[in-house]
Amino acid sequence: MSESLIYGRNPVAEAHRGRRRVLREWRAPETSSEELTRLAGSPDHQGIVAEVEPYPYADPTTMLADPEALVLALDQVQDPRNLGAICRSAEAAGASGVVICERRAASVTAAACKASAGAVEHLPIARVRNLADWLAEARAQGAWIYGADAAAGGSYLDLDLRERVVLVLGGEDKGIRPRVAASCDTLGAIPTAGKVGSLNVSAAAAVLLFAAVAARAGRSPA
Repeated sequence: MSESLIYGRNPVAEAHRGRRRVLREWRAPETSSEELTRLAGSPDHQGIVAEVEPYPYADPTTMLADPEALVLALDQVQDPRNLGAICRSAEAAGASGVVICERRAASVTAAACKASAGAVEHLPIARVRNLADWLAEARAQGAWIYGADAAAGGSYLDLDLRERVVLVLGGEDKGIRPRVAASCDTLGAIPTAGKVGSLNVSAAAAVLLFAAVAARAGRSPA
């Protein structure tokens, strides 16, 4: 499948409203379901596939320009569906943007776009070569850097999420890498009461994002 193709009703609709042009569309019933599946590389096309311009990644140096910026930094999140779900929550929460790694990480593919319901067309997403170095630059800009770690002694409820903040989440298998964790001011856990020890990274991102939304509105996230 070409990287310039996206699929699904919401992703294509949001592409028309977003930052990149839609160059061509294939729709059912004019195009058969079999051909749409072939084009999309997935049966989840919902009867529409579109060719779009390349994804316009944001400049990582501008992510924290707002004194109340709320940014997610993802340390080698590799599943495009997780990336898409995180971006959907980030856009809904009014986040300033998402920073992802250039290597060993998911990028904005058609699968990520579909999982985001088209949110990637509106949310600034930047790629960086070295996440720890970018976090150091973020701190120099006055941002607080908070990492999500299930093994941390403190809770995310203890974090001050009201000002310029970067929330760091780790990859699906290993979590936050040691050098990236060392770049954080504080690590916080999301307490769980069930038998499963931790949340999926996209669920954890949603918890942290809307805790920040609540904190900035002067309300408890509970």
